[in-house]
Amino acid sequence: MDTTIPVLGVAAVIALAMGFNYTNGFHDAANAIATSVSTRALTPRVALAMAAIANLFGAFFGSKVAATIGSGIIEQPEGVDGLWLVAAALIGAIGWNLLTWWFGLPSSSSHALIGGLGGAALVAGVAVKWAVVWEKVIIPMIASPIIGLIVGYLFMTAIFWIFRNANPGRVTRGFRLAQTASAAAMAFGHGLQDAAKTAGVVLLALNISGYHNSTTVPIWVLVLSALVISAGTYAGGWRIMRTLGRRIIDLTPPQGFAAETTAASILYVAGLALGAPISTTHTITSAIMGVGATKRLSAVRWSVAGNIVGAWVLTFPGAGLVAVIAWYASSIFR
Repeated sequence: MDTTIPVLGVAAVIALAMGFNYTNGFHDAANAIATSVSTRALTPRVALAMAAIANLFGAFFGSKVAATIGSGIIEQPEGVDGLWLVAAALIGAIGWNLLTWWFGLPSSSSHALIGGLGGAALVAGVAVKWAVVWEKVIIPMIASPIIGLIVGYLFMTAIFWIFRNANPGRVTRGFRLAQTASAAAMAFGHGLQDAAKTAGVVLLALNISGYHNSTTVPIWVLVLSALVISAGTYAGGWRIMRTLGRRIIDLTPPQGFAAETTAASILYVAGLALGAPISTTHTITSAIMGVGATKRLSAVRWSVAGNIVGAWVLTFPGAGLVAVIAWYASSIFR
């Protein structure tokens, strides 16, 4: 084991990773609970507490996603410069998270992290595994919102048909209760995806420094990542919650249930079966658009949706640029 890298340096990078993890939690809290809060299925604090617990448990099922982030995005850099690369990537992701949170835009923390890794790697002269990025990141990034839009539309259409003769009041009450389960399922998927991504970055830092030599994530890393993202989730992301819960479309309980169930299903397939680090934000947002379009196309506020898509497109280069700036700024310490 190469112990030339001081343990304090590794600890500092892990702390930075947990800082990103915390921002991920409050930035993406809306992904799990905005629909259930906007339909009054759950109160905000109850929804946040439920989401935090579900995030915690979901993190332990994301080992495939963690391995993709930890060893699949870039070639493993070496030495102290390798740790600086990881730090620059995390600063890029944190910077982008805070910027989009401030403007209330539900951008992807996942893609901010991957964009930060890519930008820092390119400027540091470390190879990016483009084939893996294409297969595990780009294709799922394009496919998951399209699938969310289509499946959300079809699922909501099926609900309309099944309950077409039912009493509207009873249907609304029933789906308001059902949203407790669908919101928990969505939060579990968020933990499976996003807590695991941070665990993957910590895994990369440990391998670089020589304190670990495996693609298997240590259990303490998963526990730490799960606890921190849960704390961030409980802190809440009220700005983004308003965007998802009210500004795209005024949701009803059946629509909220359909959107959450659709998004959770996509997250599970991507994370458990494919190990693909897809965006929980993209998935739930597109599902909301899909279920909203069943009412009428004009029910979706497409101008707000356009702003969100614009933030999606800018996430990779935006986080990558901040990471590049952080890499050059760190040269005074290297």
